[in-house]
Amino acid sequence: MAGKLELREGKGEIVALITCPSAESADELASELVDKKVAACVNIIPGLTSVYRWKGEVCRDSELLLVVKTTEDSRSKVSEVVGDKHPYTEPELIFLPISSGSVTYLDWVVGQVS
Repeated sequence: MAGKLELREGKGEIVALITCPSAESADELASELVDKKVAACVNIIPGLTSVYRWKGEVCRDSELLLVVKTTEDSRSKVSEVVGDKHPYTEPELIFLPISSGSVTYLDWVVGQVS
């Protein structure tokens, strides 16, 4: 690839971060998000260690991180899928705005999400 990518400011594209306890649950959730067209792409990143307090105790667990590219308009649909399919009682679901990115990639994200 040659040359500089053309960039633009985000226009409602967002990233969701979701942790999962197993490769199976991560793959199932990622597939569901893409199949239902509420996410353009989901990266599954293995090898996380999460340290957190739960019910008064400090816990340490191995997890996988899902990085979900979607849009502001699909935020509630992502939340519904996570609520229906995630094995945790209280799953991590954090949304972050995309301030800017490659024009062609951000346009692709929007085109994949309905």
